[in-house]
Amino acid sequence: MLGHSIQVGAFANLDNAVRLMQKLDDLGFDAYYYRHAGGLYKVRFGDYPSRKEAESRAVQLREAGLIEEFYLVVPEQSAAARFRRYQSGTLRKMLVSTAEGFLGIPYEWGGESAETGFDCSGLAMTIYKLNGLNLPRNSRAQYQAGSPVRREDLAPGDLVFFATNGDAMVSHVGIYTGNGRFIHASKKGESIRQSSLRNGYFDGCYVGGRTYLGKDG
Repeated sequence: MLGHSIQVGAFANLDNAVRLMQKLDDLGFDAYYYRHAGGLYKVRFGDYPSRKEAESRAVQLREAGLIEEFYLVVPEQSAAARFRRYQSGTLRKMLVSTAEGFLGIPYEWGGESAETGFDCSGLAMTIYKLNGLNLPRNSRAQYQAGSPVRREDLAPGDLVFFATNGDAMVSHVGIYTGNGRFIHASKKGESIRQSSLRNGYFDGCYVGGRTYLGKDG
């Protein structure tokens, strides 16, 4: 399951969100900012197994003067809120649009930014982060965190997983964009690209799809 996170700040100025994000990063938190539908930049961090643990940590940080007011983001509530706020399918379109914005960026093992490049799971994690949702860092954990979805039921924004090391273990991930195609960070020496699930290689090593969104996401 995806974890609970802490949301702080609501900034009209991106620089303010970046400064808070960097402050939290310096303290050892994996913080990120994203642009809310209303145009404000908000900062989220943490991946806590329960609401209680997230709240306890947030209260500690507030008492230490490191953050001010906070909002606890429960994965299910976060997704549901998005479904209510946007028309059907908008979050999925946002995920695909974010992925398309990274096309052409080089592959980089361990990378998770447009500046340094991405590996496959870093790309998936970043796409979701930029849209306000947390994913685990590696492809196997991402596979385990999602809900199974049949190949014929894949929807844009779902993740597709592959076993590319000659065994049955998940080792590669891409984001499904529709019409049997997906965007992924393939391998060293190649850039982020769009490929087809019907390609003989990917068809042969396909493990399954996972969704983290509701039917109307």
